[in-house]
Amino acid sequence: MSLYWLLICHGMMTLTIAVSFLCGQWPIFQGTPVSCIHRFLTFGAYRHFLKFVGVVCGDRGKNVVFSVEYYCCERANPILQIVYLAIIGTTYYIVVKTSFSYIPGHYLSEVHRYASFFGVAIGIFLFLLTSFSDPGTVKAENVSQYLSAYPYDNMIFTKKECPTCKIPKPARSKHCSLCKRCVARFDHHCGWMNNCIGERNTRYFLAFLIWHFLLCVYGTIAIGLVLAGRVEELQIVHILIVYYGVDNSVSSLAPYIAQWLLDAHNTQILLMVFLAIVSLLLAGFFAYHANLCLTNTTTNETFKWQDYVIWQKKLNEARAALNVNTTGMNTEGKPQASKCKSFFRRFLPQETEVVVRRNVYDKGFFHNIYEVIFPVSTRASFMPTKSKSG
Repeated sequence: MSLYWLLICHGMMTLTIAVSFLCGQWPIFQGTPVSCIHRFLTFGAYRHFLKFVGVVCGDRGKNVVFSVEYYCCERANPILQIVYLAIIGTTYYIVVKTSFSYIPGHYLSEVHRYASFFGVAIGIFLFLLTSFSDPGTVKAENVSQYLSAYPYDNMIFTKKECPTCKIPKPARSKHCSLCKRCVARFDHHCGWMNNCIGERNTRYFLAFLIWHFLLCVYGTIAIGLVLAGRVEELQIVHILIVYYGVDNSVSSLAPYIAQWLLDAHNTQILLMVFLAIVSLLLAGFFAYHANLCLTNTTTNETFKWQDYVIWQKKLNEARAALNVNTTGMNTEGKPQASKCKSFFRRFLPQETEVVVRRNVYDKGFFHNIYEVIFPVSTRASFMPTKSKSG
């Protein structure tokens, strides 16, 4: 049973670290251990590691670390692409080596040998498609079409020029410092894809997420059915009841079956836990991006709206404070309010205008989905019109 609890603790620790790293900055986790773990993983661990390298190797060692950091974080590189291919390749290899010998089995037919390969192949195809597709590069040749397709809202997007590309900057676009280009309807730069996610490849990115979520769920269920088939084929339940005198109830049989599975098929159990955790992370990530698409918003715009709301609130508070001071100046010569009322009035919240987010690009559920599936730049109306010679 020690291995059983070891695997449970391993799964819980892996899930906690993954959630803390990916979601620890969310407002819901502020002031919780998840937020503390996130700060340690993203900042604290690196600072301690840098101090350790400085003590052991001196400035030369720290310069090497800085060079590696610059290559990994400040330049486009294929490191995470290689990591993805290694993860999916290794996982599929382990599944083949540990589970294919039991297929066909009691619950799974031989078709699942080919279905699993087909699923992994489609996943890799979507990965390559997202990685090497054009995210919607804004150039001098198409900037006028993008300017017409995405009007400025004069809130988070105003008319300006890209200082790097030296062309007008369409609304919803951003210059990616890693890819060295302006991207239309910029969402984010994805390190796993080594590519920006923008107007033209958001659909491929969403397909990648949902397909890999379904692939992980399929793998978890398939391995579970393989293990259930082994229990049925070897008549483990019958042996426990007849030869070991275990009561014929789920509560009595479950610990013994779990013990046998952990002893005989621990690799498959670890794979199930791994795939289940990854599927949960992919489900959350897909739900977040699907919600952005349904409201015709991007990750970049989400941060811009946060900055805009904070700035507007500070501006409204400053205006309210200025109005209070002006009112105080205008009431000179009038009967003064009691000192008690004046003292406590300073601690009352001042009335400020409510900051409203008006997303002019949200044009309804179906239109928003249509814009993601059929990007603006792929439509015939986007193509530049040739001027007729007179």
